Amino acid sequence: MILCALASLWAGYSGSILILVLPAVGHQFGSSIGSLANLGSVLSLGTALAPPLGWAADRIGRRPLLALALALGSAADLFSALSTGLTTLALSRLLAVGLETLALTLASALVVEEVVATRRGLALAGLGVSAGIGFGLATIIYPALAPNWRALYWGASLGLPLAGLVFWQLPESRLWAAAAQGSAPLRQVLSGPWRRRLWLACGFGILSAALYRPAALLIAFYGSRDLHLEPIWISAVIVVSGVVSAPALLLGGTLSDRWGRRRPGVLLGLLAAAFTALNFSLGRAGYWVGSVGASLGSSAQAPVLGAWFGELFPTRARASAESLTAFAAALGGIAGLQILPALQSRLGLGGAIAILALPALAGSLLLLGLPETQGLDLPE
Repeated sequence: MILCALASLWAGYSGSILILVLPAVGHQFGSSIGSLANLGSVLSLGTALAPPLGWAADRIGRRPLLALALALGSAADLFSALSTGLTTLALSRLLAVGLETLALTLASALVVEEVVATRRGLALAGLGVSAGIGFGLATIIYPALAPNWRALYWGASLGLPLAGLVFWQLPESRLWAAAAQGSAPLRQVLSGPWRRRLWLACGFGILSAALYRPAALLIAFYGSRDLHLEPIWISAVIVVSGVVSAPALLLGGTLSDRWGRRRPGVLLGLLAAAFTALNFSLGRAGYWVGSVGASLGSSAQAPVLGAWFGELFPTRARASAESLTAFAAALGGIAGLQILPALQSRLGLGGAIAILALPALAGSLLLLGLPETQGLDLPE
């Protein structure tokens, strides 16, 4: 749990930097909304690395691939710090996004496979808290460094020694080691009862990410450009949202262990989408209330979905299935980012993101098609 939590902390820190520094990056490189949206689309393509690496984790094991994700992801952070333009920054972050996704996927898979069913949601909430601490560290540090955004990426290189620690000290998943070697993981998850579950999970990922990827990427930019907030106040909003996310994660994990995955997963998704729309709709008051409310909903939902999606698929294809779901979410994020400039020209940035809440609401309702898995044995 400690090593998986540290991996999640690194992924949360590394993955949050661009969100915080986007105004400074856009100013330094003279970027428009369209070019920043294209940057977000390019970054989303980085998750295309996750499915083949997830397949490798189902074949080779969780431990070596998690160590590889940490090592190569930290190297990509170093290249980000040395970027000379938006193109070189995009290329380095393209690699980093896929490896951050893989690190979170494998840490979650290890926890699902090692922790008893009655504590699985709570354990995944612990990983979410760790990732939130990583986000919080970057958020707290940046105002003192702004606009020197490169320094945050230098700090992310601490994932390199962590990679060595994971490789030498992290025990392999016993459930994975004991599971029978069957057909190829991708073939297995695309056949039988698993196929419908995979399509529904991917559909949810596509529809929800159409809102959350643009909203997450541009929240600081919107606060800076449209609401004229200083970096210290933008960080304050993000810090408060992060503080409330910790108890929300624990609450969501506890609820899912007691009441199941299905009902909390759907209801919390609807709540998160509604508050995200509010975040970009009602000026500074909406920015505060929406940010905190969206953090509560999405944070509480995260361990529910982590446990639920992990329990939906067989052990020897679990990492492959979750990586495919992450890739589907990336495609949804690309769609949302490409639609955004057209909507923004007519509705403004806030109105455009509020409209994108509609597919996210539909995605949450799509989860009703998945079975309840709480209390059941993990499929082999």
